Amino acid sequence: MSIDSLRNKVQQAYNDWDEKVYQKSVAKNPEREKDFTTVSFSSVKPLYTPDDIQSEDYVENIGFPGLYPFTRGIQPSMYRGRFWTMRQYAGFGTAKESNERYKFLLSQGQSGLSVAFDLPTQIGYDSDDEIAYGEVGKVGVAIDTFADMEILFDKIPLDKISTSMTINSTAAILLALYIAVAEKQGVAKEKISGTIQNDILKEYIARGTYIFPPKPSMRLITNIFEYCAKEIPKWNTISISGYHIREAGSTAAQEVGFTLANGIAYVEAALKSGLDIDNFAGQLSFFFNAHNDLLEEVAKYRAARRLWAKIMKERFNAKDARSMMMRFHAQTAGSTLTAQQVDNNIVRVAIQTLAAVLGGTQSLHTNSRDEALALPTEESVRVALRTQQIVAYESGITNTIDPLAGSYYVEAMTDQIEKEAVEYIQKIDDLGGAVQAIKNGYQQGEIQRAAYQFEKEVESGKRIIVGQNKFQTEEVAPTGLLKIDMNVQEEQIKFLNKVRAERNNENVSAALSALQTAAKSDANLMPFILDAVRVYASVGEISNTLREVFGEYKESVVI
Repeated sequence: MSIDSLRNKVQQAYNDWDEKVYQKSVAKNPEREKDFTTVSFSSVKPLYTPDDIQSEDYVENIGFPGLYPFTRGIQPSMYRGRFWTMRQYAGFGTAKESNERYKFLLSQGQSGLSVAFDLPTQIGYDSDDEIAYGEVGKVGVAIDTFADMEILFDKIPLDKISTSMTINSTAAILLALYIAVAEKQGVAKEKISGTIQNDILKEYIARGTYIFPPKPSMRLITNIFEYCAKEIPKWNTISISGYHIREAGSTAAQEVGFTLANGIAYVEAALKSGLDIDNFAGQLSFFFNAHNDLLEEVAKYRAARRLWAKIMKERFNAKDARSMMMRFHAQTAGSTLTAQQVDNNIVRVAIQTLAAVLGGTQSLHTNSRDEALALPTEESVRVALRTQQIVAYESGITNTIDPLAGSYYVEAMTDQIEKEAVEYIQKIDDLGGAVQAIKNGYQQGEIQRAAYQFEKEVESGKRIIVGQNKFQTEEVAPTGLLKIDMNVQEEQIKFLNKVRAERNNENVSAALSALQTAAKSDANLMPFILDAVRVYASVGEISNTLREVFGEYKESVVI
C-alpha cells in the first residue's frame, strides 16, 4: 500500500470515528473545557494521528540519536551511557558559607556545581559600593576578589568537578578568577570544564543584569570564545539562555525563537571577529526552562535541537557535526512555584524534571519547594536533588532513548514549535538581527503580551494554579526559612578591606592601566583581565576600568 493510500485510509477512519463515536459522546457528556490549550496557548486537538505529522521523511526530520539533525538527542546512547549532570544552583552569603553548601551537595550525590552570584557581583560592583547596600550575599554568593574565589572552591578539585556559573556582564572576570583558582590548585587550564552563562542579549530582553552597551558586550563575549578555543577546550563559553525569557512570560515557541536568534547573533559576531565556525561552535551551549506542560516541553527541546542543527549547517555552513549539536542545561521553572501550599512545588518540579529528561537535557537543576519564599534550606535542596535521582534510577524512562518519539502529538507539537520559532527568527532577521530588534523593543513586547495573557487567564480562573486560585487552604506563616543577615555585608566589606591592605597595590594599578589601554584597542581582553585578578584587583575595579572606556547601557522603555 502506498503512503498516500495509507494516509487516505487513516483519514477516512478518523472521520468515521469523529462523526460516529466522538461527536456523539461529547454531545451526551460535554467536555471539561470549550477550548483545550497548552500553557503557551496553542490549541490541542482531541486526538492526533499520523496525518498530523508534517514530514514523511523520518530520517531527515526525526532520525537517530547522535546524528543530524539530532532531534532525538546529541549522544548515540543518551542516558544508557551516563545520566545528565545533576546540579543544584547554589550560592549565598559569603564564599565560606557557599563552599560549605557545595561540599554538602557533593556529599549527597550531586555531580556538578552551579554557582549563584549576588547582584553586586553580577553587575560589577564591590561589596562596599553604596549601590550594593542591602544586596550583598542575598541572592547569591558575594565575590569581590581572587581571595573570595579561593575560599569558594577550597578543597573542591577543579579537575574533577564541572562548574556552571550563572554570570553574564562580568562573565570574563569570573572565568578569569576560576582559571586563577585552578592554577593555584595546580590544575592545567585544559583540564578544567564547565560553563559560563555569558549571554548578555537576554539580559537586555528579560533579566536586566547588564553593564555595557551591546557592542563592547559582544566584544567581550567573542574575546572569551577566542581565548577558550585556544586555552580551555573543555569549557562551554556561553550558555545561550531561554530560561529567563520564559521566566519573563514567553511562550515555548518564543523561548526557542528568541534564544536561537540570540545564538545567531553571537555566531555572526564571532565570525565577524575572524573566528572559524568549527573552531568555536562546539563550545556553545544553551539553557532552557522546564515548564509545567510536560509534552509541550518535550516537543520544545526536540524542536530547538533540530532547528539549531539546521541553522548551523544551512545558514553558517558548519562542517563539524559537533558544531551542529545543541547541548543544553535545563532548570525547572521558578515562575511556576507558589508561596501557597509550598509542598505542591515538589510535584511541579517532578513533572518539570520528567520534561527535561524526556527532552534530552545534558544537565539539570531542580528548584526547591520553598524558593517562592526564600533561599532554599538544606532539607529542601536535598529533596530537589533526590527528585532527579529518583527519575534517574527508578522511573525507567532513562532505559531507552527519546521514549516519546513517534507519539503523534509530540511529533506534531515538535513540528509546530519549530515552525513558529522559525517565524520569530525571520521577523528578527527582517528587523536587522537580534541586537537591533532588542533596541526596537520587539522581543520585550512579544513577551509582555504573552505574560499578560497568561496572568489574565489565571486571574479569571480560566487557568488553574492549584493552591493559588483554586483548592486554597488556610495556612500558618512558614517557619525555618533561610535568611541572610546584614552581618554578611559587614563581614564581606571587612574581608575586602583586608585584601586591599595586603595586596601589592602598585601591581594592581599597573594591571588595571594595561587593561584600560587594551580596551581602547582591538586586543583580546581575557589575558589582561586574568593578569588583573591574579594580583587581586577586584570585580568592581575591573568593571569600573571597562566602564570608563565602554560606558554603560541605558534601558529603553517598551510600551
